[in-house]
Amino acid sequence: MLIGIDRDEEALKAAREKLKDFSNVKYVHGNHDEINNILSDIGIEKVDGILLDLGVSSYQLDNRERGFSYMSEESKLDMRMDKTSTLSAKTVINTYKEEELERIIREYGEEKFSKKIAKNICEFRKQKEIDTTGELVQIIKKSIPAKFAKDGHPAKRTFQAIRIEVNNEIEPLYQTIMDSINLLNKNGRLCVITFHSLEDKAVKKAFKDACGICTCPKDLPYCVCGAVSFGKIVTKKPIIPNEEEQEENSRAKSAKLRIFERE
Repeated sequence: MLIGIDRDEEALKAAREKLKDFSNVKYVHGNHDEINNILSDIGIEKVDGILLDLGVSSYQLDNRERGFSYMSEESKLDMRMDKTSTLSAKTVINTYKEEELERIIREYGEEKFSKKIAKNICEFRKQKEIDTTGELVQIIKKSIPAKFAKDGHPAKRTFQAIRIEVNNEIEPLYQTIMDSINLLNKNGRLCVITFHSLEDKAVKKAFKDACGICTCPKDLPYCVCGAVSFGKIVTKKPIIPNEEEQEENSRAKSAKLRIFERE
């Protein structure tokens, strides 16, 4: 049996059409952070494998109505993976305090000009509500010195940060990894595909902790930290796309695959 979980009902609809010839598939509108409850509701205790494909999808990026892309200037600010969610990019941009915007853009976007961007957002919205992706892009461009704007699209990091905040992508991820490992049968595997450093950092930490590495001082005769091993990391280094795959799909360039096997 294959269980497909997605926050985006449109993605589930597309999956149903693509897999219409298969009867052994269950489709769940939900979040992988709720995997314990989702499997419990289906009546499943353990599974043989889990694949977490994190981040935004190409369909969401390419659909202008979703407001994920900084390349579509007239799109409404949205960025919700789950369209039933109440928090949107427009709400974040127009209601968050300057200090909170700065923190989000700095932490989630790793943007060195986060302070200036947050300040200019707040200045702009005093005159009118920021409504479109194009308006936000122009504010960001004015906030970054020209000599630094050549390093990719200037709005890329800020858009990533706002998207992560809207969809709460980082905070629950560590626990999701631990929950997923706990749901695996013996020799079952968890495969996680990440697309930026914050996701990858959370996955690496969870995998390391799940290995149960003892943190006791070396001079102690026995372990007192209570470390418990749930399995092993299969990939010492992440699997990354080869040149051919990157040429076929430029969005795969930042992808990293890490694998954990349950004992």
